[in-house]
Amino acid sequence: MVHHHDNSPDPKRDEGVRRTFLRTPAGLALCLFLAIGGVLLWLDHQAHILGVLPLFLPLLICLGMHFFMHRGHGGGHHEQ
Repeated sequence: MVHHHDNSPDPKRDEGVRRTFLRTPAGLALCLFLAIGGVLLWLDHQAHILGVLPLFLPLLICLGMHFFMHRGHGGGHHEQ
């Protein structure tokens, strides 16, 4: 028995597959624009950002912990 694997692109097979926004040209352009803007803001306002960082650091830590620690809860569906 011989198995033949066709690796050619099949438009019918990819019809239901949607690309995420970040994998589109517009998404990549947005990421690039935000990265360049972030670097420019950092270079121009570094002293201001570092001066305010101690005030916002606890808030950022709490938000980060909340975001990353709730990933294991099954999307909010609790079993009883």
